[in-house]
Amino acid sequence: MSTLSPSDLLAAMRWRYAVRWFDPARRIPDEQWYALEQALVLTPSSIGLQPWRFIVVTDQAMKDRLQPAAWNQKQVGTCSHFVVFAARRDLDAAHVDRHIARMIEVQGVTPESLEKFRAMVVRNLDQARTEGRLDTWQEHQVYIALGNFMTAAAVLGIDTCPMEGFQPAQFDEILGLTGTGYAAVVCCAAGYRAAEDKYAPKPKVRFPAEQVIVRV
Repeated sequence: MSTLSPSDLLAAMRWRYAVRWFDPARRIPDEQWYALEQALVLTPSSIGLQPWRFIVVTDQAMKDRLQPAAWNQKQVGTCSHFVVFAARRDLDAAHVDRHIARMIEVQGVTPESLEKFRAMVVRNLDQARTEGRLDTWQEHQVYIALGNFMTAAAVLGIDTCPMEGFQPAQFDEILGLTGTGYAAVVCCAAGYRAAEDKYAPKPKVRFPAEQVIVRV
């Protein structure tokens, strides 16, 4: 496996920023977009449950419908690909069984070998549900996927802008998520920065490493 050099990784991280203006004429090539979708699929999650769906919006009419529900932020309508990260609500045993079935299919293990694992997972979900933190737990997983997606995009030289400024209930209705058990949590616009985006050359404002990193 080829690896990225430390300097190349840092260059990609310094290059990326939250794009304000996308170039609406530029589209992400299919090969690169496939890699970004696979980065989403390969994102790690707690107990491997993958409590998410990623709605990829490329249809301009749909983006135009979503934009008013995102406080009219222009990134929604001008980006190449707009991704809505949806979390599974009230995660249940049926979802666990889907995961178990996939483990059996991919790893070639027996159902009997996973009985204790299944019981542990269902017990953890039930406890989180009783304590009122189940949905929050699953939302946290979605943000892992968001970070993974943005980093992968930067490495490929693709711009992004994460977005929490939208009306989730309206997004759910427009995208047909209402009643499915999934709900929009966060979004990310992806594409290429416009030449006139004045924020592109601005240096990043970050606290020094010694103020935010604690070595023990």
